[in-house]
Amino acid sequence: MPRPRTTSDEAIFAHALALMQERGSDALTFAALAQRSGLAGSTLVQRFGSKPKLIHAAMLHAWDAFDQLNDEIAAAAPRTPAGAIAMLGRLSQTYGDIEGYADQLHVLREDLRHPDLRERGHRWVETLAARIGACFADTPGAPTDIGILMVGQWQGALLLWGFSPGSRLDAFIRMHLDRFMKALDIP
Repeated sequence: MPRPRTTSDEAIFAHALALMQERGSDALTFAALAQRSGLAGSTLVQRFGSKPKLIHAAMLHAWDAFDQLNDEIAAAAPRTPAGAIAMLGRLSQTYGDIEGYADQLHVLREDLRHPDLRERGHRWVETLAARIGACFADTPGAPTDIGILMVGQWQGALLLWGFSPGSRLDAFIRMHLDRFMKALDIP
């Protein structure tokens, strides 16, 4: 009879993602994860089979948690242009400071490398764009594709902030998206 698990998969995924954020997926080894989690390397191999399977499972877990956060943020945002900006501002807060943002790029690399993780990202963008677009449903003069335009503008603003992170990220995002709205002549 197998021994009961003392550490959940979720806890292991948190350690795996932390290692990947800090040093990239190349630094995620069963030995490093064993040291971080307190489990034996052989236990981790037995549980996940291989490093690629571990990374994939950890990334899918991260996507599930991120989707849930997106649902909560979207549910709390008013369906107005200001609500769209607030939604993107709250999502920006998940990065924290410049170090947190830079560390997330290690994880993004994995999303871009694997077709099904890329698909998860694509679905997230489409869902977010639809949610943002719904905030402009009653806004005269808003382009029909305002949702995807704002998502692209937001991602560009994140990158711009990364090169000059002197201000708080959420404030920078709000200021940048307000300027974008002005340029489109949307109140």
